[in-house]
Order: sequence, then structure tokens, then C-alpha cells
Amino acid sequence: MVIKRFVLSAVLILLALVVQVSVLGRLQLPGATPDLLLLVVVGLALVWGPGGGCLTGFAAGLLADLAPPSDHAIGRYALVLCLMGYAAGVLRAEPGRQRSVLVPLLVVAGSAVVSTTLYAAVGALVGDTAARHVGLTGLVASALLYDLLLAPFVVPAVMLLARRFDPGALGAEVTGPGLGTIARYRTTREPSSVGPSGRKKRLPGL
Repeated sequence: MVIKRFVLSAVLILLALVVQVSVLGRLQLPGATPDLLLLVVVGLALVWGPGGGCLTGFAAGLLADLAPPSDHAIGRYALVLCLMGYAAGVLRAEPGRQRSVLVPLLVVAGSAVVSTTLYAAVGALVGDTAARHVGLTGLVASALLYDLLLAPFVVPAVMLLARRFDPGALGAEVTGPGLGTIARYRTTREPSSVGPSGRKKRLPGL
């Protein structure tokens, strides 16, 4: 299970980083850059919980800190994504409970606002004043808009891959309308101890 999660998270993180650096980073959109890594971390955390989300976020952030053309202190983005992964994991659905499809979008919205603000705050502590020149309000608003536009296409796909690639997560997660949980399936498929006449069957030896 651990190996499967490591392989899947590594592939998704590398793919997201390549797309973010080579495609999204070159669009020169006003304000912030769409954060594909954040969406991947949120999607995995909503399935794997706070522990998996924290580790995945730290690894994704550290890789982004080291990847060119990075121009900030190493560990800055790792700290932000680590906290966002943990927070998103805490908000995942409890076993046996269904949640609205709007919950992942709300988590993405909160993560976009908090991560941008926290990233700028950490930058201010280490002497990075780039956010002051651009404007923190504009960065937060643009990050929120871009991430919400990408979230419906990225987060559900990441969550589906996490559940399919790691069947162990299905026992603790609601798979969606019409599918149900493994525990519910076992309950409905267990043979009944009541006979056709309505009397309970006598078990051997009782």
C-alpha cells in the first residue's frame, strides 16, 4: 500500500510540476500562476487523510522549491503545501458518510486563499518583497479564480486515481453515489439466518 501511494504520488507530482512550469508558468496570466501542485495535493489528501496529505504536500513543495526557475528560499513552498495537505486531509469524508461534491471545491478555495497568504507571509519573513509590488489582494483573488477553474478537472481525477490505485482507501472512503462502501456491500450480501418460513435456522451444534 505504501509503495503504491509513493509511486502514484510521485507520478502525479512530477506530471503536475512539468505542466505548471512549462505550460501554466508561461501563459503570463495577470496575478498569480495557477497552482496545479496544490490541486494534486488536495485531491490526494481528501482520500489519504492528513498523514498522507502532509507527506505528499511536503514532497511536492520541496520539489517545486528545487526545480528551476525557482527564485525563492528552499523549503518555503514545502512548508505551505505540507500544511495545506494536512488541513485538506483533516476535512476528508468520515467512513460511511457521503459529502456534497461542493466540498472539494470549498477545500480548494480555502487552500488557494490560505496558501497564497501564507506563502507571501513566509516570504516577508525571509526578505522576499515580491508580493508587495504585485499586491497581496490581487494575488489572492487571481489564485482563487484560477484554482477554482482548474479544480473540477483535476481534483476529481486525482481522487479517482487514488482510490483505484490504492484499494485500501475504499474501505475508509465513500466512493460516491450509487457505489456505496465495502462494508455496506458485505452487509447486504451476507446470507440471512432466517429460513423461508420466517423461523431462524438452527446452527449445527446449537
